[in-house]
Amino acid sequence: MANHQNALLDPLLIASKSGRFSYFLTRAGVFKKSFVSKILKSLQMLPVYRVRDGWNTIANNNAVFEACTQLLSNKEAVVIFPEGSHNLARRVRVLSKGFTRIVFDTLERYPDLDLQLVPIGVNYVSAKTCPDSAAIYFGEPISANSFLKSNRHNNVKELKIVIHEKLTELTTHIPEEHYKEDLKKLEDLNIDFLNPELVNTCIKNNFENCNSIKKSNLNGLRRLFRTLLIINLFLPYTIWKLLVQPKIKELEFTSTFRFAVAITLVPVYLLIICLILSNLLTLNIAVSYLLVSLLLSLIAVKL
Repeated sequence: MANHQNALLDPLLIASKSGRFSYFLTRAGVFKKSFVSKILKSLQMLPVYRVRDGWNTIANNNAVFEACTQLLSNKEAVVIFPEGSHNLARRVRVLSKGFTRIVFDTLERYPDLDLQLVPIGVNYVSAKTCPDSAAIYFGEPISANSFLKSNRHNNVKELKIVIHEKLTELTTHIPEEHYKEDLKKLEDLNIDFLNPELVNTCIKNNFENCNSIKKSNLNGLRRLFRTLLIINLFLPYTIWKLLVQPKIKELEFTSTFRFAVAITLVPVYLLIICLILSNLLTLNIAVSYLLVSLLLSLIAVKL
């Protein structure tokens, strides 16, 4: 169970840090294009349909939820984003009931199953930026059986409350009421958004005695290396800025598509440049260019 800010980067990060093979419930809207659908399904992503996808599609969830039940009964891991959608806001939103149906349907079918729910908090310095610094926190497992106390309606209500509380402990949670004002105060304090415990404590203490991050003296150097990186990757960068980025309709997908460009167009571009240098000059010069490009990328990202 994880919060969901950053489209497809959230599951990718969780997959890289969870330590086990997982299946992911993903909104059905991103499966519309056949090519993309094949890629997502190859990554063990399962489509979940919402009302906004059309009332006639909701029935498709029966098969998906049944698949989740079977996976859980076989002790597989299924990652669910119980908010039901992604959003860049630094808070845990109201949870949908869909995930509770999977939990209780599974326990109803397999009452002896020791189903454990692991809350996960995914935190970014800036979710719209890729590459970006991120921190993932895995909470203590929660026994799903402990929620089988009374009638199902009350069980669902209690499960949603507990999971929401656990998620808010593992990620920055700025209440919606004064969200913009509070976010501005936190940014002015230069707070560490990778430390949700610190941030949430700061909010509860009315922004007093908050620990701020010391501002870096390397901003100028960082801008220099990033400018050099853009010059070096001029063609992929131009394609991103002029062709790809303008077509992104949801800001939450900005980092996802930037990441996709980085792992597809950039390697191809560098390979072509190396082949040209190798043919026109020497192989050593081509290899040196590649090494310098990789070093430049590393410095630009890490500074």
